[in-house]
Amino acid sequence: MKAKVQTRLAKDRPDLGDRLPLNTPLVLVLDPSSICNLRCGFCPTGDEKLIGQCSNRSQKIMSLDLFQRIMNDAENGFDGKIRVLRLYKEGEPLVNPGFEDMVRYAKKNNQKIGRIDTTTNGLLLNPERNRKLIEAGIDQINISVNGVSAEQYRKYTRKSVDFDRYVSNIKDLYANRGNCEIYIKAIKDNLTEEEQKRFFDIFGECADRIFLERIAEPWPHFKSEFIPEEVTWGNYDQAGDFKTVCPYLFYTMVVNSDGTVSSCIGDWKHEQILGNCAEESVAAIWNGEKCRKMWVDHLRGERGKYPMCSACNVITYGCYDNIDMYADRILEKLKA
Repeated sequence: MKAKVQTRLAKDRPDLGDRLPLNTPLVLVLDPSSICNLRCGFCPTGDEKLIGQCSNRSQKIMSLDLFQRIMNDAENGFDGKIRVLRLYKEGEPLVNPGFEDMVRYAKKNNQKIGRIDTTTNGLLLNPERNRKLIEAGIDQINISVNGVSAEQYRKYTRKSVDFDRYVSNIKDLYANRGNCEIYIKAIKDNLTEEEQKRFFDIFGECADRIFLERIAEPWPHFKSEFIPEEVTWGNYDQAGDFKTVCPYLFYTMVVNSDGTVSSCIGDWKHEQILGNCAEESVAAIWNGEKCRKMWVDHLRGERGKYPMCSACNVITYGCYDNIDMYADRILEKLKA
């Protein structure tokens, strides 16, 4: 097997500690598409009826004009460097036909962006698209594999997939990846021991890193037959670690496909909106009153004020960072 069995977590994760608060986010998440080509039973985006009931959420692709505006605002408005531009959130990013243009524009026109990555289900990959992605300059592509057979894809994604062609297209991407890192993962809990071995046998030859992540509950207020009622493990099989303060809020900025800014990736209903990039700059929103108030509330142990935050288990099972011990110090810096 060529691939290293290793999580997709950055190898050089910074210790937040005394660095907070940040005037520039370390991670900027932009959603190229809130539309998906699958109907996965473990994701709210796959339930069209449910999404239709979310009054604040629109299903759309991000326009290139809006993306360029955000990139220009980030270049001119932030003092520091953004370590990662993450191009995905709720849908399948490659549904957006302008995805490669986004990557190319960010690479060429924004000197404050460190790396660019995305997470895709990989079903829209093909030799032509693969060349465009690599030529655009993307640094890392994470591929979520939802089974090791066409039958499993029908079960979990409610779509028919030509599995052999799917694997062939991923192999082609890997063979022509240039300097782009390919990470492939599947959900360990959905595979038998024999199927787990098959996963490594198939995809271990066409990835730089590979891992079996654990199933979790990333979407507050969303229930699925595929997600256990009680999760007692972390995404990467680490032990659960209860935290009072959510660290993600303090280093990650999340922009939805329509330009609105959510408090975090888990805000799938778009209920916790901090601003709109079509009306103000990303830097103004990040350093604005709504964002700072949310930080203060979390630091004071009052995250229960926010519906998505109060129901979120990611803080315990999905993140490594813990800034609870720095809460008072950060509050003092914020002059709260």
